[in-house]
Amino acid sequence: MEFHDLLSGFVRIHILHHAAEGEVYGQWMMEELARHGYRISPGTLYPMLQAMEERGYLTSRQDSDGRLGRHRKVYTATEEGRRGLELARRQLRELTGEGRTKKASAAT
Repeated sequence: MEFHDLLSGFVRIHILHHAAEGEVYGQWMMEELARHGYRISPGTLYPMLQAMEERGYLTSRQDSDGRLGRHRKVYTATEEGRRGLELARRQLRELTGEGRTKKASAAT
């Protein structure tokens, strides 16, 4: 992923967004991120999910995916993760609002 260091925060926010809506798992999350232009490998995503869980933003449980008795880890946002997501949304609104304000000022 180009500009990985800059965009990794957006990836985390995107993960929290979906995990706040319901359970997510790694493969689905990689596909969802790809739909939004983020190309992320399992070697990047799974440690990111684990770190987010260790920091208290996500919680996980084992779930059967129904195929050949395989299990997968599914994640949901914790209350701490939801608070962090709300803060990130406020900051994003401020940033995008600032961009619009500067654009309007530059036009005058």
